[in-house]
Amino acid sequence: MLAVGFVVIGMASRLRPETLAPIIDVRFPDVEWIDAETLSQSMKAPESATPLLLDVRSEEEFAVSHLRGAIRVEPGETSFASLPIDRGTPVVVYCSVGYRSAAIVEALRASGVSDVRNLSGGIFAWANEGRPVFKDGEPATSVHPYGPLWGVLLQDELQQSRD
Repeated sequence: MLAVGFVVIGMASRLRPETLAPIIDVRFPDVEWIDAETLSQSMKAPESATPLLLDVRSEEEFAVSHLRGAIRVEPGETSFASLPIDRGTPVVVYCSVGYRSAAIVEALRASGVSDVRNLSGGIFAWANEGRPVFKDGEPATSVHPYGPLWGVLLQDELQQSRD
C-alpha cells in the first residue's frame, strides 16, 4: 500500500481513483472489476438480481457515508459465514479506492464465492461521478477521505467536514 501512496503523491494532479486499478492489479491480479456505471445499472435491476454490496472500510469511514444497502465488512476479514451471500447473488465489494476491497474479493473467491467483483475506484470514484451516498438511510454530501494522502482523490465538495 505504501508504493501506491508514493504513486498518488507523484501523480496527484492527474490521478483519479479508478486509474489505480492497474496498480492494484499487480498485487491482486485475479480480481475482477466493475465500473460505477455498470454497478449503478445493476442496482436498478429487480431486487432478486441486484448485487450484494460489501463496504470494506472502517466503522468511522462507513459512518460518514456508504452506498445504499451496503454491509460493512472489517478490512482484512477472512470469515464470511455471517454474510447473507447466496450463491446466485452477485457480490460487489468496495473501499475508498479499491485496494482493501481487492483483498476481500480475493478472500471471498478463495471461500467459494464466484460472482464477486471490485468497484473500480471505490467509493471515491462513485461519489466523484455524482452518484449517491448515504448516511443513516438519508442522502449524504461527503465521503471519509481515509487519510490526507488519499483525500486528494476526492473532489473538494465531498470532503468529510461537510456532514
